[in-house]
Amino acid sequence: MDQEKIGGFIAACRKEAGYTQAALAEKLGITDRAISKWENGRSMPDVSIMLELCSLLHINVNELLTGEHISMDNYQKKAEENLLEMRKQEEMSNKKLLALECVIGYTASIAFIVMIFAASFAVENTWWRIVLIVTGMIIFMGGMVWALKIEREAGYYECPHCKHRYVPSMKAVFFAPHIGRSRKMKCPQCGMRSFHRKTLTIDQR
Repeated sequence: MDQEKIGGFIAACRKEAGYTQAALAEKLGITDRAISKWENGRSMPDVSIMLELCSLLHINVNELLTGEHISMDNYQKKAEENLLEMRKQEEMSNKKLLALECVIGYTASIAFIVMIFAASFAVENTWWRIVLIVTGMIIFMGGMVWALKIEREAGYYECPHCKHRYVPSMKAVFFAPHIGRSRKMKCPQCGMRSFHRKTLTIDQR
């Protein structure tokens, strides 16, 4: 998506609707700095306020994501292009999150091993050994929980039976046996318990 084009379109629509940046920000419950970032092409409106923003600017979401007014003849084509672009961006974002999960997991594991090694061979004082072991365990557990939280929120899990894709609860992910990023869980739609694989988008067809 062309953020600069979208930003210019937002600015033009805002002026046509008779809003200042401050007035539009107040309507949306955000800061005028956020509006300025949109219009300068430095960021995009959050999905949670897109519908309200479009209503205030008298446009639809497809026009917002395209950065121009769309004729009815061209509407379906633009809608499909925007859907594909949003899916691509979601996939890229989730790939980055899963890469971050690996970094956190490996870092926490290495820190734990180093501290256990230091406590076993490099430190003679008993209290320092205890401190190192406890600190290593805290770092390891904290890192694993953080990595697990990222894995849960990045993308979706797919049931192999009904193909339903969903985001499970943190509890379900934490207690689920896993092989790589596939986890044995109960599908919230069909109720079957099996290994559900991680997918990056809600629909990859």
